Amino acid sequence: MQVESKNSTVMTLTGLLGDFRLLVILFISFRLMLLMVYQPIVTDGVERGIGAGGDRQYHYALSALTDDGFYPFHDWWSEFPPVWYFLTTTVYQLQGENINYGGWSMAIGLILLAFDTGNLILMRRIGTRLYGSNTGITLAWIYAISIAPMIFLWWNFENMVAFFLLLGLYWLLAKQEDRSAVAVAIGALTKFTPALLFGAVFRFRDWKVTVRFVAIAAGLFMLVYLPLFAQNAEMTLPSLTAQFGKASYQTVWALIDGNTRTGNFGTVESHFDPTTADDLQGNPPMIPSFIRLGIATAIGLFVFLRTRRFDDRGLVAFMTITLLIFFLQAQGWSPQWLAQIVPLVLLAFPTKNGVLITVVLSMVVFTEYPVLFIRTGDTGGEIVGPMVMPFAVLVIVRTLILVGLCVALYQKLRQEPIPSLN
Repeated sequence: MQVESKNSTVMTLTGLLGDFRLLVILFISFRLMLLMVYQPIVTDGVERGIGAGGDRQYHYALSALTDDGFYPFHDWWSEFPPVWYFLTTTVYQLQGENINYGGWSMAIGLILLAFDTGNLILMRRIGTRLYGSNTGITLAWIYAISIAPMIFLWWNFENMVAFFLLLGLYWLLAKQEDRSAVAVAIGALTKFTPALLFGAVFRFRDWKVTVRFVAIAAGLFMLVYLPLFAQNAEMTLPSLTAQFGKASYQTVWALIDGNTRTGNFGTVESHFDPTTADDLQGNPPMIPSFIRLGIATAIGLFVFLRTRRFDDRGLVAFMTITLLIFFLQAQGWSPQWLAQIVPLVLLAFPTKNGVLITVVLSMVVFTEYPVLFIRTGDTGGEIVGPMVMPFAVLVIVRTLILVGLCVALYQKLRQEPIPSLN
């Protein structure tokens, strides 16, 4: 069979790296073939396929409650805003009587792959806007081969959260504030972190634009929540409060409190009782949450007032430091937050050092979970004995990396703006 014709062009390094359509094809096909080879499957009650170590099986069990007519926000409470479990239960119901975990998980994975492809496109577009087309396509390639976003496709839904965060950021950079506000609202209805874009809007836009932005985003958010509260306020409220009522986990705050577990909630059955959302799965905090939040607010206000750089690069740096400060003050840490951190850090630092820091951070995070926590089966998921010291070291190292990134971002925000390339 003749593969090369007279009119075919031999691929060169420049042609390869500059062909974004080829990158998208490779990006999607690699993930699809990975899914084909390591199909999601449950044996002996444990996920053994591509989703091993993630939360997908837990989400499936909650979605399966719809078999008996039990639906989220009406019959059972959710620890997340409505978008995620509305999606999972809809996919579950659409698959009919022959539903099984493997088919459901693959369908969810394909949907999230569409969102992550959107992240790839946004990385290129934002990178091009900030630094030019060469850097834009380079950032897209780096994102495509970054391991963390790919893993979380099969573990949870953080790629969807990252999509709405990046989409809101992109439209804000393009001065399409109304569209950005809509993206922020949908993102906040998935998880709360896209709402942190409010800070950038307050700092980088005038008061009229800011008021309109907040009104649109908050209005859409409330428009979804009002009917949920109207039909069952008791089952709806935990979606706004449960994450903030957890005991500390996987942070320096958790080390102080003596908590060495992850931040998982209780059993599926506990979701029928909304009071269990407030159950403390660990020791109470030694440092009250209002002190943590007060310190973070003071630091954030300091950065807000000291910012000198008001160009697009400054806006991205401001959004990134806002996200990191929020994560640092939180009582817990979730490995999937890398799906939001990695693209923002790459956009803020499109250099070799920026790439290396995402690699080191990812290595530290995955050493903590799953490498350490996968060995806690005999202790009920708790780090004990000789594993406490490496666990503490990993938590401290990860925290120092995030603090170092905040310092570097602050220094960037203190620089004078560089003229735009566009």
